[in-house]
Amino acid sequence: MNIEETIFDTYQGHSIHKITLTNDNNVAISLLSLGATWHEFLVPIQDKQKNILLNFSTAHDYLSNPFYIGMAIGRTAGRIKNGTFPLNGQSVTVPTNEGQNTLHGGPSGFNTLIWDYNSCQSDEAVSITFSRSISHNEDGFPGDLAATVTYTLDNHNRVTLQFTGESNEDTLFNPTSHAYFNLSDSKTILGHQLMIASSEYLEMDSEKIPTGKLLPVKGTPFDFTTNQQLGDAIQALQGTTEKGFDDIYKITPNQQPIVKLSDPTSHRSLTISSSRNALVVFTSNSFTKNLAFNSGAGEPYMGIALESQTLPDTPNHPGFGDVVLPKNQKISQTITYQYMNK
Repeated sequence: MNIEETIFDTYQGHSIHKITLTNDNNVAISLLSLGATWHEFLVPIQDKQKNILLNFSTAHDYLSNPFYIGMAIGRTAGRIKNGTFPLNGQSVTVPTNEGQNTLHGGPSGFNTLIWDYNSCQSDEAVSITFSRSISHNEDGFPGDLAATVTYTLDNHNRVTLQFTGESNEDTLFNPTSHAYFNLSDSKTILGHQLMIASSEYLEMDSEKIPTGKLLPVKGTPFDFTTNQQLGDAIQALQGTTEKGFDDIYKITPNQQPIVKLSDPTSHRSLTISSSRNALVVFTSNSFTKNLAFNSGAGEPYMGIALESQTLPDTPNHPGFGDVVLPKNQKISQTITYQYMNK
């Protein structure tokens, strides 16, 4: 087990730190203090390491694109219609950042912040915990939030991501990670196979806000109840505006893992486990060449984001779940990523 800290970049006069955690199998993850960002997921290939995450080389690149590459998302993942939701019998309005709607925590979400951090090491695991006190004046949500984001890498090549929140007033808390994966040795994820524990996905309006209606996946390109090749499914959607996936699946309760992503050529695979009821799948359909990724200029289908969360716009849809963080109560949400190569 090993922990290494370096300076990644500077942003507005602040140093951005990069912390790399390595296990005894030469698997490593690196995190950035900007946005509590998952910067690298390094897996061994012979005598080298391969990064299976999309990433950038500068803080500016991370902040100047609309895709939240690798960043922690909070207080709330997804969109809130009109930036408005009911809470304790009152209508609450929060800042908007996508037209009239609030996306991924708004203009001052987790991804925009520089986080404090500390590390922990044992014989079987190594971790980094990012912490931040976020005033209601800072991000516009009710209550002052004490938040932590902990990444733990163990000797089973498992990454556990835990978000914890505690507020001095009732507020919302539905965090996630916006990591983009590409397990293959090719530029795109079209050869990947995907399986999701879901038989329904959300209908959305033209602004990608849930209508509240659930649609069956059976008989459609959205059906990943068994292993399906992403390239085939994406090809079947070329007649749509999105030309790929930017969709919200309702997860079948008590099924773990909730998703498996695999690359048949390299035999690399990743499973994700979570107790929450939704998974957002985005196949980077709208990536363009001005995105200066470390793996090359951006293009569609370079990576896939698999965002575990509670169904978005939650308070505006009875039955979607409960993302209220009650006053003075601590709540944690955990996502586990298991890497395998066999």
